[in-house]
Amino acid sequence: MNFISELKWRGMIHDIMPGTEEQFEKEITSAYIGFDPTADSLHIGSLVQIMILVHLQRCGHKPFALVGGATGMVGDPSGKSKERNLLDEKTINHNLSSVQKQLEQFLDFDCGESSAEVVNNYDWFKEFNFLDFIRDVGKHMSLNYMLAKDSVKSRLETGMSFTEFSYQLVQGYDFYWLWKNKNCKVQLGGSDQWGNIVSGTELIRRKGEGKAYAVTTPLIQKADGGKFGKTESGNVWLDKTKTSPYKFYQFWLNATDEDAKNYIKIFTLLSQTEIENLIAEHDVTPHLRILQKAIAEEVTTRVHSKQDLEMAINASSILFGKSTAEDLKSLDEGTFLSVFEGVPQFTISKSDLDLGILDIVAEKTQIFASKGEARRMISSNAVSINKEKITEDFQITSNDLLNGKYILAQKGKKNYFLIIVS
Repeated sequence: MNFISELKWRGMIHDIMPGTEEQFEKEITSAYIGFDPTADSLHIGSLVQIMILVHLQRCGHKPFALVGGATGMVGDPSGKSKERNLLDEKTINHNLSSVQKQLEQFLDFDCGESSAEVVNNYDWFKEFNFLDFIRDVGKHMSLNYMLAKDSVKSRLETGMSFTEFSYQLVQGYDFYWLWKNKNCKVQLGGSDQWGNIVSGTELIRRKGEGKAYAVTTPLIQKADGGKFGKTESGNVWLDKTKTSPYKFYQFWLNATDEDAKNYIKIFTLLSQTEIENLIAEHDVTPHLRILQKAIAEEVTTRVHSKQDLEMAINASSILFGKSTAEDLKSLDEGTFLSVFEGVPQFTISKSDLDLGILDIVAEKTQIFASKGEARRMISSNAVSINKEKITEDFQITSNDLLNGKYILAQKGKKNYFLIIVS
């Protein structure tokens, strides 16, 4: 496959330096993307760049994932309206380790010439003293050139520290080091990184008298103008302890039709023909959400696992479709709590299980305002415990506890209540 052609039809190219496509056509080419260790997990915004490296490797080229142990201590001003808080070395090292494990889920590190590599720029900066840096690197970049960058111009009125101003030099040197030591000829990144990337190609030209190339991807915009990857509760993370597989799956499932037609090209490995067929099928029956399901299934499996996907689908059916008590019991605690996050909760003691169901739902928990109301609803077959309809003589036992401590009560079709047994 032709790497640049692949990116073009997927809508994944924003800027490309002249000669880049010819470079990829000429030989197996090494290219890199930098990942910022500001958190101990990447989020789905990073998934765009990860997929670029996946496509690069699938097209026979060699991907480098640079984790910024050094640049993370400086902070990239691109797209930022104010100075970022700097992290200490211990935090950055923890974040680096976590991010590296996530990258290893996507790339093949043992496939010959195109084997992926993870590099840490702290390894070449740790012995680089300040005087050597400004003499050997700084002298190749004019102040006018650095001030012309959008990431700098946008901050001149509000203020920018020398630390952040120097970031483009540090990132530029990363590209120079990889070009010189790893024969890495292309840097890839988001469109907000163009200024930093071309600083690297300029440094390679001036200091190394060499030629390097650049490709950037568009920043994803949702059809409604909202920011991609953000929900009401914040970022959608790749780490399941930060965003459960169920919520991750739901994020893709809830995409609009217009966004789904964009996402399926960017975040899946389906071919152009497969995607065109899915879009055509989706347009005939949009209510079936064929596109959203295809994206959600492939991305959830890749980021998490097939087992996590199946649990997410089971969890979705509990709220939005027909489900059984067995489906409910199949959920692990994290998924279960994620599904029922925000529903009213009540806590009872284990000894309260000896009470009748009317006492539990009307007096111990106030799910119902009175026993009379509870009795009427139960007799009209409108009350469920753990997704099973109950009668007035139903007795909850310890065997009914989900994950050893939860009871799910349901009043009518849509009103759920979580009872925690302490």
